[in-house]
Amino acid sequence: MSPVYNLGFVLMTETIKPLLSVTQLYKSYPLAKGQCLHAVDGISLQVHAGEVLGLVGESGCGKSTLGRCLLRLTPISSGKIVFEGHDITHMKESVLRPLRARMQMVFQDSYASLNPRRRIGDLLAAPLQVHKAPQGTKRSPTLIQERLHELLDLVGLPPSTLHRYPHEFSGGQRQRINIARALTLSPRLVVADEPVSALDVSVQAQIINLFADLQERLGLTYVFIAHDLAVVRQISTRVAVMYLGTIVEIGLTDAVLLSPLHPYTQALTEAAPRPIVSVRRPLALRGDIPSPINRPPGCRFHTRCPIAQPRCQIEEPLLKNVAVEHQVACHFPENKTSY
Repeated sequence: MSPVYNLGFVLMTETIKPLLSVTQLYKSYPLAKGQCLHAVDGISLQVHAGEVLGLVGESGCGKSTLGRCLLRLTPISSGKIVFEGHDITHMKESVLRPLRARMQMVFQDSYASLNPRRRIGDLLAAPLQVHKAPQGTKRSPTLIQERLHELLDLVGLPPSTLHRYPHEFSGGQRQRINIARALTLSPRLVVADEPVSALDVSVQAQIINLFADLQERLGLTYVFIAHDLAVVRQISTRVAVMYLGTIVEIGLTDAVLLSPLHPYTQALTEAAPRPIVSVRRPLALRGDIPSPINRPPGCRFHTRCPIAQPRCQIEEPLLKNVAVEHQVACHFPENKTSY
């Protein structure tokens, strides 16, 4: 499957307001002895209707925390979140509830996210029972059953699924159920937190194809969090690369993954498995990821960067435009790493 973006999409995003806008988002966790863990450290980004924003980075960089913050599942420390023109940053839960139907999440662990004591039919029906119909009325049992059968058909599962329990399904089937539950209230935005990382490779392909098919049929917008760059390239319109709580490079998928400018992105792409052995050896980053409790001054990547210079130890680089729809946070993006 080829990436879903095109030039027309890029031109449209210049004039259309984003579906989701995040400005200077911070999420910190206070620790003992006055210390603080900075999970999300000043992120600003926009997600436009109909696109797929892939979010990649090493474990512990803050991808999942950012995804949960976007939907207000985790309270933020500071910053601003605007969804469909509504500032939801500090919106009361009673006011936010109608908007929650428009933004949903698919979690990584397909089993832990389903109540093992409830049948699938009850799990899928719960959102329809909690949220009223658009006219402000409760949905009848007949309408709920019709919607459940429609959802199962969308994700490729038989009607008998409704009467069974989560433990009776494989990992791929459970993830299909989780996707169906996320689609119950016809959302516009879906945050998928590594939805295929725990699945076999063959099943991963099926679920990725399902995500792509649903986006085309329903006009969905995704924030797709993943480790696998091949998966991200297959489904994403744009890619944002995270390192130590912030975004170091963001742009159109092929621009970022095929012509990366940040040394960290270059290391990620070179380390990704390839079907044919490359003559270039992957760039070995020196040292470990710095602690998010006490990150280094200046560029947070300079302790591992092969092209770091004295300026990098003092001044933190900001995201800057290097091409159309391509930004990078590096003082020397024109310098390629050597092998």
